[in-house]
Amino acid sequence: MPKRSSPICCRLSFATLLLLLMTQPAMTQESKSVTLELDHVSICGSNLDTLRRIFTDMGMTPDYGGPHGNGVTEMAIIGFDDASYVELIAPIKPGVTAGSGWAKFMAEDAVTCAWAVGTNVLLQEVDRLKKAGIPVKPPERGSRKRPDGMSVEWMTADVGSGTPGSTLPFIIEDQTPRDWRVQTSAGVKGAPVSGVENVVLGVNNLDASIALFRKAYGWAEPITETQKDFGKLAYFPGEPVILAAPFNGGWLSDRLGKFGEAPVAYLLATRDFAAATRKYKLNGTKTWFGQKVGWFDAGKLKGARLGVIGQ
Repeated sequence: MPKRSSPICCRLSFATLLLLLMTQPAMTQESKSVTLELDHVSICGSNLDTLRRIFTDMGMTPDYGGPHGNGVTEMAIIGFDDASYVELIAPIKPGVTAGSGWAKFMAEDAVTCAWAVGTNVLLQEVDRLKKAGIPVKPPERGSRKRPDGMSVEWMTADVGSGTPGSTLPFIIEDQTPRDWRVQTSAGVKGAPVSGVENVVLGVNNLDASIALFRKAYGWAEPITETQKDFGKLAYFPGEPVILAAPFNGGWLSDRLGKFGEAPVAYLLATRDFAAATRKYKLNGTKTWFGQKVGWFDAGKLKGARLGVIGQ
């Protein structure tokens, strides 16, 4: 016959259970991390026709997307199968950039300048970031008029310091159907690349930047490695950002001195690295965090760094 638990034992068990129930939500909230959904990346330039020609010559013909509602900039788009896209952005009138957060980037031919993540709960994410101690600007409306006359509308919120999407990504939420904003471009249909996989973000202080991203999104410690041509890298597995800090000078140090912390390269996803290498004549293949990385000819891209990552 089994022994009955003593009243003291029962009280202890109940107290332990109650303590666990009371602390579980706090523990869950504390350990919760946010997974970012990469929406798009931007390349700024002084002239949109020049940007479009550069990418057409590289085998990725962009679609003209139309002028933005701010009356300052216009864009072209390379839309991928996974609904992410590369945005090419330039002033409507040459040299007239007042009113755009990316004015200093648009003075060049082609400069990686910003990244954005998507959400369906913009106000909730703004509130969460503020509670985490991250500065966020009030959401603003944005729009673009497509060549067919249709108006595409969204809301964005700028996160952190610097120009929009320079370090922490800005957030975007569609107000019109997303497929009004992006569809797979004919120039990449059937191509061996399927979307934008990673943003390589140039930073001055790797430890400080790691701490910032962990504070904002609740991520675990990243894994790190060193690449001679980029510097020291930090990668948060499963997330779309790789931090890069220079050592011993070099191009990345010069770039940070000119533009400050901002995206310095974009990596496109592939499931067939060999096919991507053949089609786009990739060079400088290295292994980053167990994945092959190859690069488009930066000279032909007027200095913009675009690569492919995969197996």
